Amino acid sequence: MGNQLDRITHLNYSELPTGDPSGLEKEELRVGVAYFFSDEEEEAADERTPSDCGFGKELMSLSPADEEEEAEEDVDGGPGGPFSLSEVEYSAFRAHECIFSKLRENQDLDVYAATTLLGVCKPGDLLELVAAAQPPHWAVCEHGGRVIHLHKGEIRRDGLLEACNGRRGRIANGRYRYRPLPADLVVQNAAGHVGLRSDEICWTNSESFAAWCRFGKREFKAGGEAHSAEQQYLLKVRLAGSGVHTLVFRSLEDMIRERRRVDASGILEELSLVGGGKD
Repeated sequence: MGNQLDRITHLNYSELPTGDPSGLEKEELRVGVAYFFSDEEEEAADERTPSDCGFGKELMSLSPADEEEEAEEDVDGGPGGPFSLSEVEYSAFRAHECIFSKLRENQDLDVYAATTLLGVCKPGDLLELVAAAQPPHWAVCEHGGRVIHLHKGEIRRDGLLEACNGRRGRIANGRYRYRPLPADLVVQNAAGHVGLRSDEICWTNSESFAAWCRFGKREFKAGGEAHSAEQQYLLKVRLAGSGVHTLVFRSLEDMIRERRRVDASGILEELSLVGGGKD
């Protein structure tokens, strides 16, 4: 298995498969074109200072308990958290199966400082690093306080504190509802692609790459999913003051890109709605 990963790491652009090197997929590997799309909003967030990332008090929605805890931390000089941000909430379905959920009513969406994450994350965990009005940046935890992530057109290995760059984050293992791979294979999937750049990469953003490492599903790759007229992904978007909007997509990749665009802009382009759009 390791040799196969090494071989794929050094494939040319035209040879990069859209199947999975883990060998867990039963179908034969398919060779196709790999597309790379630059996530400009995400790259801009990486270059911002902590104050620019939207963690000032005026941009954060804190509960009374959080405010009291923050005051105690300010006295002690500790920036640990947790904090509660105002974020767009989603649930997503393929057919009738829920495949993705980001809902405060049944999940802990608090975010924590990088130093706190460093003490609780384990190899194979997925981290979601958030900033106001920016798409979340995702990374795969490795050993020794390092993470592997898709950043500025390159799959890199960095220290967690460096990758956070002032942002807060959370462990996001349960965001997608697929069955995860063993932790050592998640790390192996990520490590086997370190160093790939631009047109060698077949993921359109950091989230798709990290999710593929954990779940091994080709749907997270650009062009990795065969489309059909019957296939539909439904994304339910909860926007404050405007109810629940339902959008339909033909691929998981398209759905992820639109959701991340909404995270960055807060604007919903209702181009592909189901049942009039509002529930």
